[in-house]
Amino acid sequence: MDSAARDKTQPVLPTGPEWPEQERAEQLARGAALKWASGIFYRPEQLARLGQYRSREVQRTCSLEARIKSVVQSYLEGVKTGVWQLAQALEAVRGAHEALGQAHGLLRDMAEAAQTLEPLREQVVQHKQLQALSQLLPRLRAVPAAVAHTQTLIDAQRLLEAYVSLRELEQLQEETCAPLGGLELPVFEGLGPLAEALGQAVEAAAGAAGQLAREDPALLVAAVRVAEVDAGRTTSLEQAPRDWRQRCLRALQQGLERVHFGTSLQPGPGALAKWLEALRVALPAELAMAEALVAPCCPPHYKVVQLWAHTLHDGLRRCLQQRLEGPELEEADTFTLLHWALHVYQGPEMMGSLELGPEADVSDLEPLLTLENIEQLEATFVAKVQAKVAQWLQKALDGEVVEWGREQEPDTDLSGFYHSPLPAIVLQILEENIRVTRMVSVSLQQRMHGMALSELSTFLRSFSDALIRFSRDHFGGKAVVPHYVPYLLATLNHQLALSSSVSVLQPEWVVPGVLAPVEAELDKLQKRICRLVLEALLAELQPLFAALPSRRWLSSPELLDDVCERTARFCQNFRHVRNPAVQLLLVEAERTVVLQYLSALMQGRLVCRGADERTQAAERLQHDAAQLQELFLGLGLEESVQCVPVLLALKELLNLRDPTLLGLEVAGLRQQFPDVSEDHVSALLDLRGDVSREQRLAALSSLRAGPQPSPPAGHRALFSLVPTPAPSVASCFPSGSCA
Repeated sequence: MDSAARDKTQPVLPTGPEWPEQERAEQLARGAALKWASGIFYRPEQLARLGQYRSREVQRTCSLEARIKSVVQSYLEGVKTGVWQLAQALEAVRGAHEALGQAHGLLRDMAEAAQTLEPLREQVVQHKQLQALSQLLPRLRAVPAAVAHTQTLIDAQRLLEAYVSLRELEQLQEETCAPLGGLELPVFEGLGPLAEALGQAVEAAAGAAGQLAREDPALLVAAVRVAEVDAGRTTSLEQAPRDWRQRCLRALQQGLERVHFGTSLQPGPGALAKWLEALRVALPAELAMAEALVAPCCPPHYKVVQLWAHTLHDGLRRCLQQRLEGPELEEADTFTLLHWALHVYQGPEMMGSLELGPEADVSDLEPLLTLENIEQLEATFVAKVQAKVAQWLQKALDGEVVEWGREQEPDTDLSGFYHSPLPAIVLQILEENIRVTRMVSVSLQQRMHGMALSELSTFLRSFSDALIRFSRDHFGGKAVVPHYVPYLLATLNHQLALSSSVSVLQPEWVVPGVLAPVEAELDKLQKRICRLVLEALLAELQPLFAALPSRRWLSSPELLDDVCERTARFCQNFRHVRNPAVQLLLVEAERTVVLQYLSALMQGRLVCRGADERTQAAERLQHDAAQLQELFLGLGLEESVQCVPVLLALKELLNLRDPTLLGLEVAGLRQQFPDVSEDHVSALLDLRGDVSREQRLAALSSLRAGPQPSPPAGHRALFSLVPTPAPSVASCFPSGSCA
């Protein structure tokens, strides 16, 4: 196209208003030029060069205008070219639009023509389906008979033949379904129930795998082969997978659990031990049978022995958990279950047998009893045993209490010591319960050991309370016992037997000191028995000491002879008590007699009338001390532990002829017996009868002179246990005890 034609086709650009920036640009240019001119021509000598500046600026202005015209002309030519190209594109779009409209019309005509051909297409499809049916018609007519025959094979447990027949029917169904476009014929409606019946037959055979492996292994092999072959089946029909392999494995497990852990086989109350013993025999035999008979009938990937072991373990665990959620077990069943689950089950008689292969190992599985189960069972067992132990111990104690009221003395052993089977019964009950728990676990043994010590402490407290009631009834006249003291002494032998044998309750793993509470209760019981024995001794001696001291006492030894006679007769029963308790009794009896003697002296019943009576009193004290010392030496008490020497010290205080030296004698008495008080000294001074007020004050002041002396080694309080009458007003002084 030439330039003339192009100019004709190009549109004329419309003229528009000037640029809004033009006026501003012109003003800025004029201002800049004015500023430049004023700076150049500021001095007069610059005006001479005005012509040169004008010509230079004219040239520069012309150059700029030429450049601007060139740029504007180039811009206008580009705009004209773009407008021309847009016009050409518009013409092309209009042509394409017309062509598309024509094509759309042609397509609409073709669609109308295709609709007229639709009946013909349907006729073609029907023709093809009729042709396929005509070819398959003989085989389709035989389908009902084949279905019935297959059902007959299933009923006859000919599973492989039934499966082959079923697969032939399913293949025919697939061949028929493809030409018919997925249309399912009514003749094949029985295939679904038929396949389910075969699956159930396979499941039933797998569920009785143990029995079939012994009686009809061919049927078990057929069932497993059917399940395995069907696992590789593919079909073009939209059917859910039958998954007979998993159903077969599940039936194997369910059948095994049903045989050993069915509801009808669950143990009733008291029958748990028998049930566990039956499982101890049955489970290893079941695993051996699975390895010898069932495993050869199944593919290797079934891992029959492992499947059997895990199934039996899981079934047993669930069965035990259900049993624990039911009624609480009796203590015998609880112990049997703990011992069986923790030792027998994993032991060499069962799952740990060397005859079983490594596939039968269940040690990595979840244990039969969780830690919570074990703790709950142990707590329940200990609580029930504790209740029975408490009943047994109370029954033994009641029987012993009844024995205390007998008309004859307590029984003795071959050595002549009082004897009773009670300590042996108590320790045997406790020791056997501790020993039997060693068969289960250390934790149960620890629980049982703590329970045994607790019950023994409770028993000792009950024993002590029974002794108190026994003594109260005897002295209160409610139930006078003919042999009260011998039975008290017999209980002391019981305490000694328990003390010497309680160590059997302390296993090797128990930390030292755990028996301290029981030993403390035994010490309390021993002290209680000794106190009751001494109270009985006091009951016999107090009437005799009521007449001491007196004028008759000064002149005759009959009063103390009676005391010694009764004491000797009372202590004769001590020979039936074992050491060291007999020594303890003799020490306490001698100390009790001396305390009663001192108490009688302090009562102020006698005041000496002169030096002769004081001499008689001193001699009587010396004679009585010798007589008491001889008595207890004869009974077997060593002289070094006797309290009788206190009477000799009092003898010196009475025998002193110069009352002014009483302070020295009192100070010496204080050194020997630091617990002597001013009241005791005042009572002794009253017994002398010749001490003035000033001498009394001087003697009593010696008690306060110097520091309090330390008691001698092995010293036991005497005077602090001796009561004194209230001192008379004449004997009181500001620092005295009555101040």
